[in-house]
Amino acid sequence: MTAFRTKPCQIMIGEILIVRHPFSVCVPVDHKVTLSVRAEGTGILNYQWFTDEKEVSGGTEADLTIKAKKTKLYVCRVNDHFCNCVFSDWVKVKVLDIDKSGLPVYWQGEPHIAVNPKPQTVRQGSKLTLRCAAFGIPAPNYQWYRNGQPLLDKTSDMLQIDRATVEHGGSYLCSISNVLEETWTEPVNVDIVQTAQLPPAVPTATDKVALLIGNLNYSNHPDLMAPIMDVHELANLLQQLGFRVVSLLDLTREEMLAAIDKFMQLLDRGVYGLFYYAGHGYEHAGRNYLVAVDAPQPYRPENCVCVQRVMLSMQERRTALSVILLDTCRKWYNQDCIPSGIMPLGPSGNTVYGYATCEDAEAFEVQDGGKSTGIFTKYLNAHILQTEKVTHVLEKVSEDLGRDPLVTGKQQVEIKHTLKEPRSLADPVRTTGHTRELHLRDACWRQANELPRKKQLKFVCGVEVEVSFSALFSNVLVAFATVKTTGPRNQDCTVTLSSIPPIQDIFSGPGRSEEMDSLLFKTSDNPDCTLRLCALQKLTESLVIKVDLHYTHMDSKLRQTESQQVDIGKPLVASCKLHRRSHATTIKKQEGASAQSMGNISSSKPQLHQTLAGPCRPFTRKAVCAAKVAVTWSNEPEENDENELQDFTLRH
Repeated sequence: MTAFRTKPCQIMIGEILIVRHPFSVCVPVDHKVTLSVRAEGTGILNYQWFTDEKEVSGGTEADLTIKAKKTKLYVCRVNDHFCNCVFSDWVKVKVLDIDKSGLPVYWQGEPHIAVNPKPQTVRQGSKLTLRCAAFGIPAPNYQWYRNGQPLLDKTSDMLQIDRATVEHGGSYLCSISNVLEETWTEPVNVDIVQTAQLPPAVPTATDKVALLIGNLNYSNHPDLMAPIMDVHELANLLQQLGFRVVSLLDLTREEMLAAIDKFMQLLDRGVYGLFYYAGHGYEHAGRNYLVAVDAPQPYRPENCVCVQRVMLSMQERRTALSVILLDTCRKWYNQDCIPSGIMPLGPSGNTVYGYATCEDAEAFEVQDGGKSTGIFTKYLNAHILQTEKVTHVLEKVSEDLGRDPLVTGKQQVEIKHTLKEPRSLADPVRTTGHTRELHLRDACWRQANELPRKKQLKFVCGVEVEVSFSALFSNVLVAFATVKTTGPRNQDCTVTLSSIPPIQDIFSGPGRSEEMDSLLFKTSDNPDCTLRLCALQKLTESLVIKVDLHYTHMDSKLRQTESQQVDIGKPLVASCKLHRRSHATTIKKQEGASAQSMGNISSSKPQLHQTLAGPCRPFTRKAVCAAKVAVTWSNEPEENDENELQDFTLRH
């Protein structure tokens, strides 16, 4: 028997070959990206992804899925069990921290332009820079054109010419493409001019934010009428100028300080900040004090808010423009005291005070065309949309008010400023280089201005009711109910609204309700029922709207009622939790103030003043103060109130 010896099997070990490399991408922040590599080789292949020369944890598959946070480089190592290895090409995951709101919901990776180039006027011999940016998977390619002709070697998202000449002027645009699609930026003009031809630079803001407070329903002082319309109309005008506006009515001192805290969080370098107050106030020792609705009678500085502290906090945020507008009295608290000068503004400049009246004088409100208005705010609203320097606008307000016969010799505007640049409230907003800060401010601002969504309710009887919402102010919400369909067997349908917990309508008194209703008519389409929800800053729990439907069934002829509830959470400023502002020192100061002044608080509230139609004696915005109450000099406001500064400390 012959034995056959088998030969050992020889395995041909080949090199590892990457047949498809990963490719670079350009995506917005937090976008999910998958990097892929495909390789061929002998036996089982192993993968390890690296970024910045460090292993990616869990990156041991051919596909790597990440949530892009910031721009990074990636590479993949492929190896077999025979000590062979090879690396893929390096790729870049570029992350653009810019607005992605226009990105399609089902985006497939085609180039999407996020930033278009901007027109330029450049001095001859200076550097010309044009930028554009686009998302794309794969990362897009760029090709710049001038006057329709491609520019050699201008193939990145930024075009730079170190020394621009007349020949470099013209119309520029950029072609942006990847394997999926080609798109084009908007064409822009570039003008190359001599130095003498350059127009003056237009100041810009990185954002514009305004806080408006109107106090009118006082616990221990005469009520006012005008702040309702003054704050509402000014808010609308500022929104036309591009301001993010938070408007609040009837705040206690703690609520005012909490609102100012939130306001300061919206300010930053380059931002225009505007603070407006309408209500009772006074001046003492060169400082202005805003009287909160819960201020006792007589009041002390610790019962009020010091305006100069607000300005100091605004300056510390390094704003490009800080404006404080006060439609309030400046009568001295004690006629025997010698007034000192206003505290000097900080050296940072670009700060403006606009006072409704001069030192030791009162500010007035009257009826104008059937509505109550502060005389200062009346003329302010008439000029505020102008594109002139803010101090020039206030000068026009001063001139108009000075010609008003109702207040001749009684009230005159005063302006104090350190404006070093021709800045206007109408200046454009440019966010280049400040996108992340803008997103943070936007989220903070939306928290105080987000409305509940519209609700469609269908009742058992077949009636459909729509419940919608509108914000008259950031702490005043209006709910509307409208019967959309009555059903085949129902008639005489009516609907009523109520809230859980119940919220008192503090504007339901004579004269007040008519003015608030006039605002409602501008924001609704004849609803069947309205419910005004005031003082939302005091809300400590979710708000529920109860909808009661009353109807007559055509068969039984009986009047019937059905109810549904809509939970709208904490709407508008309620979500900011202004009522939770707790500061140990502040609480201590409050307790001390109560112990010192409670014995002097009058038990009866002054009557609401009557505002007569037509020309009449204007009503003052001066609260009843210690000078008119029989008290000892120990109740005079203290000039030394440096510890108030801590009330404006930012909470991050």
